[in-house]
Amino acid sequence: MVLPQAATGPGPKLIQEGDLVVVYESYNAIKAVYVDKKGQYANRFGNFQHKDWVGQPYGSRVHCRPPGRGWVYLLAPTAELWTQVLRHRTQILYVADISLVIANLALTPGKVVLESGTGSGSLTHSLARAVAPHGHVHTFDFHQLRADEARAEFDRHGLTGLVTGGHRNIEEQGFPQELHGQADAVFLDLPGPWRVVPSAAACIRPGGNFCSFSPCIEQVQRTCEALDQHGFTDIRTLEVLLRTYEVSTETLHTNAAQTQQPNKQGKKRSRGAAAAAAAADEAAADAAAADAAAADGSEAAAAAAAADPGFLRQVLAKPCMDARGHTGYLTFARRFVAAVALDNGSGGSSDAEEEEDAGEQQAGVAAAADGEERQQHTDSAYESGAGI
Repeated sequence: MVLPQAATGPGPKLIQEGDLVVVYESYNAIKAVYVDKKGQYANRFGNFQHKDWVGQPYGSRVHCRPPGRGWVYLLAPTAELWTQVLRHRTQILYVADISLVIANLALTPGKVVLESGTGSGSLTHSLARAVAPHGHVHTFDFHQLRADEARAEFDRHGLTGLVTGGHRNIEEQGFPQELHGQADAVFLDLPGPWRVVPSAAACIRPGGNFCSFSPCIEQVQRTCEALDQHGFTDIRTLEVLLRTYEVSTETLHTNAAQTQQPNKQGKKRSRGAAAAAAAADEAAADAAAADAAAADGSEAAAAAAAADPGFLRQVLAKPCMDARGHTGYLTFARRFVAAVALDNGSGGSSDAEEEEDAGEQQAGVAAAADGEERQQHTDSAYESGAGI
């Protein structure tokens, strides 16, 4: 897995046996492959021998063995690419939600993150990269098999020093006691995240951040109520809607006769209906010829059609009918920060000074009470003549 690190030498990293490679065929065809010198990768373009990949730098374009004529790109695995190619053990978060989670949790190198709901490990890889090289991610899953598979995956991807995977039912047991007060951020992907809010509050340091992912708004409502009851502030819920666009170049048909404006008096065009109809028929015929030329792949014909004032070659973008993702709500909150006294000479005082002031006030009150008692005793003695 590609993680932030200092450059170890000139040139890109070379592919070795056992490495994870992301094979890029096309935008919608990306696969994860672990390199084995005895293995091969086959697709519609041909057969690729893994041993031909060993020693090649990541990013290389490699060709299949004859008689095939196809080629693929060998990409280095990143957190974003892994999200696209991983094997789904559960429903996962995609890049749009992941980016919002990392930004609002304010994750930087060195931070400690707690995650409940490891699942397929999609988010975990991005969390590990965000806190690398000195931070740590503690992730838990209630399902034993999923937790074991995730741990093996993290080890194979070189995340052992950054991620600790565990098997634990966080909803029932909460986070381990040793993690209390140790986390900078907590992320929950659970059926009942409100049940874990008390444990999360005990783990998050003052000023830390909380996030939960829920597919239903009723879950969000109960979670927000629990956050408010346990001292969290800045509570907000966001929904990410991803829309992708298809970009293409198409021929637009224009008709100069139809686009003429009426005169100042608003009268109809002076041209007759017959002339307008003839112009429209001619434009339609030219449009059909232009489309046919483009379909035949004749660049010269397409250029000639584009030169005609009745046509326009234009780059268009239109939204795709389907998008990769799912509906869900992200609820964020911040752990309450206690008031911190200033000791930089700006009018505040330290904790020791406050304790000293409180002691002095108590001593003053006691002295005043003792003085008042003595005065009462003196007055009484004077009135009885004992003081004469």
